[in-house]
Amino acid sequence: MIAFVKGILDDIMEDRVWLDNNGVGFEIYVPGSVIEELPPIGNEVKIYTYLHVREEILQLYGFLTSDELTMFKRLITVNGVGPKGALGILTVMDTDALRFAILSGDSKAIAKAPGIGAKTASKVILELKDKCDAEEFLSSQKETRNSNNPEDAMDKLAQKEAVEALVALGYSSTEAAKAVRGVGVRSDMSVEEILKESLKNL
Repeated sequence: MIAFVKGILDDIMEDRVWLDNNGVGFEIYVPGSVIEELPPIGNEVKIYTYLHVREEILQLYGFLTSDELTMFKRLITVNGVGPKGALGILTVMDTDALRFAILSGDSKAIAKAPGIGAKTASKVILELKDKCDAEEFLSSQKETRNSNNPEDAMDKLAQKEAVEALVALGYSSTEAAKAVRGVGVRSDMSVEEILKESLKNL
């Protein structure tokens, strides 16, 4: 299993990139969102990868964060969503937007992806809803913080408690998570302060 590839960006195409790793060129299929965020050709980049094996074909699919890779792996477990379909979904929405769509049952948003119809979008929601929750949304690995930092752990605990408080007030977990994420949480903020600011987003 190839967990990731780190090397020099050699070429960028419509749906894939070539990465030079010590003279070995890797062809990696990526979503449009990754294409938009890549550095210029000639720069070093780290791409998290998934090796897809189909009959005699081996294909690498890649992402800039492990969170995107995790969502990709979940998507391809859904009947009717292959690697290309999963890439399409992650092209039209980032992982946070996808979690929102799944938690809120927004099949129309998912169906906007190329090759994904309304029926398949509904399957994505049905089969992945139990695998996505508000807590996971708050701790999205797209964040650049060091998860081993005690202050970051306290921040996440405070945010989680704020979400739980909003849910107790009658808001859905999706609404609560979105409101809390919309707050520029500082390390010196209490749960009450986070809650007060979150309510302004609802």
